[in-house]
Amino acid sequence: MPLTPEQIAEIEAQRANPRQTLRAVSEGMEAHLYKAHEVLDHGFIRVIDYMGDDAAICQAARVSYGKGTKSVQNDAGLIRYLMRHWHSTPFEMCEIKLHVKLPVFVARQWIRHRTANVNEYSARYSILDREFYIPAPDQLAAQSVVNNQGRGVALEGEEAARVLEILKSDSNRAYDNYEAMISDDGQQGLARELARMNLPMNIYTQWYWKVDLHNLFHFLRLRADSHAQYEIRVYADAICKVVADWVPAAYGAFEDYRMGGANLSGKAMDCIRRMLKGEEVTQENSGMSAGEWREFQGEIKRGLTQIT
Repeated sequence: MPLTPEQIAEIEAQRANPRQTLRAVSEGMEAHLYKAHEVLDHGFIRVIDYMGDDAAICQAARVSYGKGTKSVQNDAGLIRYLMRHWHSTPFEMCEIKLHVKLPVFVARQWIRHRTANVNEYSARYSILDREFYIPAPDQLAAQSVVNNQGRGVALEGEEAARVLEILKSDSNRAYDNYEAMISDDGQQGLARELARMNLPMNIYTQWYWKVDLHNLFHFLRLRADSHAQYEIRVYADAICKVVADWVPAAYGAFEDYRMGGANLSGKAMDCIRRMLKGEEVTQENSGMSAGEWREFQGEIKRGLTQIT
């Protein structure tokens, strides 16, 4: 259960006490405030606070560019212009603060995005709950044979059952020992800051994560991508749904130019020109490495799939 009864009661109390404000309000985001969106087996994301909306992006851009934006007829057009030309500063005028509950190994990936403010639940002061991420059977997969940092085909039958049992038993045994080490039943017990080192990477932690929209888009471009690890991708997907309601024009431009578009190198563009002329282009005469060529072919295939 991702939320405890106490947390649910706290959320209901917060949502039952609306307040008037003079600041810009996004109606789409107001519907998400405090609500928990469940992710994985025990995780969630929920919006604690936000600042700005689509209009705030345009306001900042027009202050910066002055008469240079007079030809833009509407806010959506301006936002698309900003996204298309990589003008990032106006998007930094919007911020979001999320409360996230996630497995520790996902948090270690997430924290690599160093452009946010983070305050994490401290296992030095508090005792972690007995909650572990146990993958669904369809997410148990073997090592990929083509990607050193990815997974391949799903495990099946007895092998899948064996792995699941190991994950569950090891997690619970580690937590049993964690409790025993910090126990006060007639013994001094080990300090919490030391006892936590015995816990597995799939235990859940929580944090508050505050980030501006520009850097959030960078996070989502990488983590909501199909190549991202499943466990962090589902968090990014949940955030995408919130952002789409918060700043619909900005998210639409992001989805179009960043998620749906492609960045091609000079060599890739040269290959496309040669292909359009009817020339046979191969990896050997493309000037690309094998890895570059494979990625280029993937982009071409994705583009053709979208066309058809």
